[in-house]
Amino acid sequence: MARTEEWSVRLSFFEESGTTTARMELDTGTTTLTGHGMARCRPEEVDVPRIGDELAAGRAASDLAQQLLRLADQDLEGVGTAGPGQRTRMVPHGWPSTVT
Repeated sequence: MARTEEWSVRLSFFEESGTTTARMELDTGTTTLTGHGMARCRPEEVDVPRIGDELAAGRAASDLAQQLLRLADQDLEGVGTAGPGQRTRMVPHGWPSTVT
């Protein structure tokens, strides 16, 4: 069954006093999740704003990814699939493996 879907991601940066904060918002059409990330430049480091942006964005993306994985686990439980703590063969996220 072929299926196409598009989700929107919006990434915003805020910088103040050597600290870059990133906010990554994912809109699936039915759910909105927001990931947050931060990067701080130490006084002894060279201040390169692009690097701060990359670190903060990567951390926001990681936060968002964890939220998506938790949401998927909740949805799996909602349709009767065992959650992470109830599986006989542990799989970090997703459906249990059928390979034994």
